[in-house]
Amino acid sequence: MKLRGADIVARALARAGTRYVFTLSGNHVMSLFDAALEAKLPLVHVRHEAAAVHMADAWGRLTGEAGVALVTGGPGHANAVSALYTALAAQSPVVLLSGHAPTNETGKGAFQEMAQAEMAAPVCKAAWTVRSAQTLGGDIARAMRMAKAGRPGPVHLSLPSDLLEAQVDVDLPAKEDFVPESILPGVKDEVLDALQRAKKPLLIAGPALGNARGRAVLGQFEETTRVPAIVMESPRGVNDPSQGLLAEVLAAADVVVLAGKRRDFTLRFGAAFAKDCRLFEVDAVGEHWLVPAARMSWVKGGWLDEVQSAIAFRPASWRSLASQPGGPLHPLEVGRAVQKLLDAPEAVLVADGGEFGQWSQATLSAPHRLINGPAGSIGAALPFAAAAKLALPGSNVVAMLGDGTFGFHPSELDTAVRNGLAYVAVVGNDRCWNAEYQIQLRSYGAARARGLDLLPTRYDRVAEGFGAHGEHVERPAELAPALERAARAGRAA
Repeated sequence: MKLRGADIVARALARAGTRYVFTLSGNHVMSLFDAALEAKLPLVHVRHEAAAVHMADAWGRLTGEAGVALVTGGPGHANAVSALYTALAAQSPVVLLSGHAPTNETGKGAFQEMAQAEMAAPVCKAAWTVRSAQTLGGDIARAMRMAKAGRPGPVHLSLPSDLLEAQVDVDLPAKEDFVPESILPGVKDEVLDALQRAKKPLLIAGPALGNARGRAVLGQFEETTRVPAIVMESPRGVNDPSQGLLAEVLAAADVVVLAGKRRDFTLRFGAAFAKDCRLFEVDAVGEHWLVPAARMSWVKGGWLDEVQSAIAFRPASWRSLASQPGGPLHPLEVGRAVQKLLDAPEAVLVADGGEFGQWSQATLSAPHRLINGPAGSIGAALPFAAAAKLALPGSNVVAMLGDGTFGFHPSELDTAVRNGLAYVAVVGNDRCWNAEYQIQLRSYGAARARGLDLLPTRYDRVAEGFGAHGEHVERPAELAPALERAARAGRAA
């Protein structure tokens, strides 16, 4: 069958089951926009290339499918690359497709010519430039497989524009070509035996198991073995605000299995554990662990309850803390009010930013959670929230973000309004890059705490300018009614 290269790509993505392509237009990819019409491939057109990758990242984490981002070449690709690091650290299956200068102009100073694959390679599982229109379908299938295989992560393909316009006679990949092999690493008896014999064992999973499906598997493992299973996905590591007394738990463990989790800075490169703690590092943990584990006898006394209690710990003073009637509002009080929106089936919490984002993670819980992850970068909250609403359209989606974070992608409110994505974004406005300000105070003193002030911007009015709903809250009594109006607005708020 003779097809244009762009049609091969679009139809291959459709055959793979791609439900949305998150994209920003540009010269090199307009043939793909055209081809998407025949392939019935829905495009979600964003306002910044990094936002397209963030949306694909959130989609991948929530659904387990490969999130697909499509951008133009050169500067468009460069804008997108920065967001790949967040996806890589979060072990999120993403495929970034970038347009590219024509192959017959490479090295001659072509329009927006750039070493794109080389630029993307450090923040991807794999990155390459397609060399033939004949292989376009196979390259797409390979990228989709790689993104989901083993420890998930982003994969990049650069697509030269002349290959997208070429007419070739080729068959499309079969549906099974997009599916990674289901061969999982076996569980070594030594690992399970060590967990069984330990007095205070732990299983620590990486970010790939931070979604609802992964946590359900870990919950089954806990129920079967009585071994505490913890997901570590915060850049704050042992000081993860959502994990209570995690540092004390890690220090007390005598056997630890790191399942898809590196012994990296979040674990103080291993110093978070006692010197005599036995450490095992394995690729991942999944349902295939449950069968051999269920054949063994597990008795752990009160250790699991002890760990769960430590993780759930929050200071007693938090329960009674209240803001002054005239304001400003304390993040704890904001969290108590917002939690009512998240006490709903399939609700999604997005938490992003410095101080306000950390308070949100410490005080809020939901069936689904999206945070910036071990990368520690900020700015993804609004794209994350939009993608979450696409992935779970009937759910309550609440994004908690600071005023610094809001500044990265405010124009994505336009994307949400155009696509009818009704989420609630709560901006903690302290007129400051407060996480860094606190570093200045601790390290250099108040006299040298400079350069981090922001304006008292009315972000609710910014939202209204993009067609979203806006609310402004200064006093505790105003909070609950404002949240209720936002939740009922029927559009991004």
